[in-house]
Amino acid sequence: MFCNRCGAELEPNSTACPRCGRRLGDPVSAVAHSRLQSHLHTLGILWIVLGALFLIPAVLLLFFGSSVHFVIHRQEPFAAFIPLIASFIGATLLILAAGGICVGMGLIQRRPWARVCAIILGVLALFHPILGTALGIYTLWVLLADEDGHEYLYLSRAT
Repeated sequence: MFCNRCGAELEPNSTACPRCGRRLGDPVSAVAHSRLQSHLHTLGILWIVLGALFLIPAVLLLFFGSSVHFVIHRQEPFAAFIPLIASFIGATLLILAAGGICVGMGLIQRRPWARVCAIILGVLALFHPILGTALGIYTLWVLLADEDGHEYLYLSRAT
């Protein structure tokens, strides 16, 4: 008997493929494989788009933080904190944008590290209203269908 996924020879009483880890006789595994394989590229593109959306306000806030001292005079109270706060928020958004773009590219290229990073960012995205929550739910739905990560690991090795 041979594995339907990787073609490895199976022992008669085995419950899982020794090479790719696919459990035999488990219909949930086949559904998880198809869900993961069919939605992985779309998920990567959505993470890149969300990263690009975060990039726009990040650049604007960093520009505002570096040029606001031309508009605000130093005699006003808290004038020194406005550029600092704007730059801090802009830098935070820039890090989130870079993370989203990197994770999206990693998912598209099926890098082994991208699954774990996407799950972490997906959980964090749940707290961002509307777009972030939707992308977080979609990320967890796609990537956690494969409970142990064997399917994703198999897909990353295939490329």
